[in-house]
Amino acid sequence: MKKQHAFALSALASLLVAGCATGPSTADLDQMAATVVKSSFSDKGIVKVSAIAPEDINVACTAADVAGKPLDPAVAEALQAAQLKSIKWPADGNYMGDWKAGEKLAQSGRGLTWSDKADTANGGNCYNCHQLDPKEISFGTIGPSLTGYGKTRGVIADPTSTASKAIIEYTWGKIWNAKAYNACSVMPRAVHKGIITEKQAKDLMALLLDPKSPVNN
Repeated sequence: MKKQHAFALSALASLLVAGCATGPSTADLDQMAATVVKSSFSDKGIVKVSAIAPEDINVACTAADVAGKPLDPAVAEALQAAQLKSIKWPADGNYMGDWKAGEKLAQSGRGLTWSDKADTANGGNCYNCHQLDPKEISFGTIGPSLTGYGKTRGVIADPTSTASKAIIEYTWGKIWNAKAYNACSVMPRAVHKGIITEKQAKDLMALLLDPKSPVNN
């Protein structure tokens, strides 16, 4: 493995040096980078190399980012439509779980490392990007604050209204697969990628929408 890795790095370096005179194509660089990745990573425990395999949606977003331009709206719409099809809605129509379990989940960042067992419950890691409880003084700011999430959106006041039902469904879909609503979202596709379970998603829903949750108090 070390010899393969060294060879791949050497080949990539040679190509880059040659590029000063010949100008390697993007395809050449992509191929060499893929070789380096393939020689550097291997399945270990529950962590599989397939997790870093490129997907159309990620490739498109990366290309747009490198170009310094927003993703073409038509392309974004098509990619989002494909991701939307991956969302599974609760068969029993019940979106809500236990907000206390959801709070613990949101504040946990553990899991998904090679040393974890396959049945280890992963954390949601929500705190790393969002403020949840208004009383929190330390929280991530990559994503928007979620304080008062259900209250400010009218779900607490009238959970059966058409507007509230739309918010509830959107929230479920966002937790399941964020890229269904924003192709280049940096939010993890939590349930779609197996980071959390459907039951855990219901607990996070309760954290965001239950009137007793600290999020709404």
